[in-house]
Amino acid sequence: MPVLPQSLLNRLPVVSPGSRSLRRHLLAWLLLPQLVLWLAAAVITHHVAARYADRAIDHGLYLSSRALARQVKPVDSGLLIDFPRAARDIIESDPDDRVYYMVSSPPGEFILGNHKLTPPADIEALVPERPSFYDARIDTADGEVTVRVAAIVLNYGEPGRGQRMMVQVAKSRVSREALARDLLVDTALPLPLSLLVLAMSALVWAGVRTGLAPLARLREAVSGRGPDDLAPIELESAPEEVRDLAAAVNTLLAAVRDSVAAQQRFIGDAAHQLRTPLAGLKAQTELALKETTDPALQARLRRVHESATRSAHLINQLMTLARAEPESVAQIGRSRFDLRRLVQELTAELVPRALAEGADLGMDQPEGEGDTPGEEPPALAIDGNALLIREAIANLIDNAIRYAGRHAEITVRVREDSARRRAIVEVDDTGPGIPEALHGAIFERFFRGTQEGRGCGLGLAIVREIVERHHGRVQVARLHPHGTRMSVSLPLPGATPQERGT
Repeated sequence: MPVLPQSLLNRLPVVSPGSRSLRRHLLAWLLLPQLVLWLAAAVITHHVAARYADRAIDHGLYLSSRALARQVKPVDSGLLIDFPRAARDIIESDPDDRVYYMVSSPPGEFILGNHKLTPPADIEALVPERPSFYDARIDTADGEVTVRVAAIVLNYGEPGRGQRMMVQVAKSRVSREALARDLLVDTALPLPLSLLVLAMSALVWAGVRTGLAPLARLREAVSGRGPDDLAPIELESAPEEVRDLAAAVNTLLAAVRDSVAAQQRFIGDAAHQLRTPLAGLKAQTELALKETTDPALQARLRRVHESATRSAHLINQLMTLARAEPESVAQIGRSRFDLRRLVQELTAELVPRALAEGADLGMDQPEGEGDTPGEEPPALAIDGNALLIREAIANLIDNAIRYAGRHAEITVRVREDSARRRAIVEVDDTGPGIPEALHGAIFERFFRGTQEGRGCGLGLAIVREIVERHHGRVQVARLHPHGTRMSVSLPLPGATPQERGT
């Protein structure tokens, strides 16, 4: 798996845990002003409605005051009030919107009506025949209420001896508030306008979602990748701003890809350069062992030969690991091959080595496959790089031969899991087994569970690297009473992305 250089890591943006969502930010800036403007329009509409309601009520109070003034007629001995009881009952009949009146002459001296009505602030400044409107509060049986009052001053009597009369008509603000509320509901909160605002909000939300869809696709394209997938991101149909972001990410991926390729070339070049001198060293030690008879010198030469052999094995493993990297896999290419035949041939090749180590290596044929004598088991085709898959299975068998011990039985089997559309390769041994606490660590590079054997700690790491490049999985399980099972599962051709685990 490639490791990013520190210089490139320093260039990656740091995302604060408290960073806000861009979608919520845009929705807030688009919907909140709309809501504020709507509320502001409602407040303004309410004030306008209240002003027009006051005008309507004031006009009605003015007409009432003029009508009441006509019922008061001057005579020689004073004033004749033609205001029957029935007319007063009609005026005062509405309990929810009471009408109060008062006639006073001179202004402020009660004659008729409700004496609780307060006079205007400056009676003397009132102009005859011109109404004056103001708000007042009066005490009623239900408590203190606010009323709207219209006051008009009239002159009567002979010139030079004329007198002044003031007529006041008041009305509670119930009707005024009801009228203002109805106007507000009909203008600021009608059903069509409310539906229009909701539709506009839905369109804004849909527009923001559509506009940010390329970012969501970019996020899926990046988050759905493995840490070793450095292919460029393709977003040609996205808006210009997202394409610029994708281009910047692709530039960074290209720099990382170049750095990883440089590391792989170094590993490959170093391995190639080391193989030749190590092969020469092995050949020279083998010749020296044949030519010398000194036991002490032979012991030293054998240790040198073992170290050279182990170093050569390490170099081969490093080269295999370099070939298992994603860029190398892409260059080598893939093809369809018979996994069962590949494992059969590999097992047959490794039988002599297992016999030399005192182990019994064989291949078990699944039940129901090739039961007829001489019948070949059916082919099990998979897509992948046959060379790398062969190397992975060889490492599993080699690992069993190295650590299962003498007289151990090693069984290899290949089967098809039709339900999950996967091909399974299992390598069982009857050795001492691997402690369950180490099942996860044994696939790490250069990890060795024991100092016995001649391994270098890369075999199982190579297996995992190769298998994961083929969208497969490698697992280890403990057998009872003792032993280990290493299993590799690979997707069959035509498997869905979910079945492939991608």
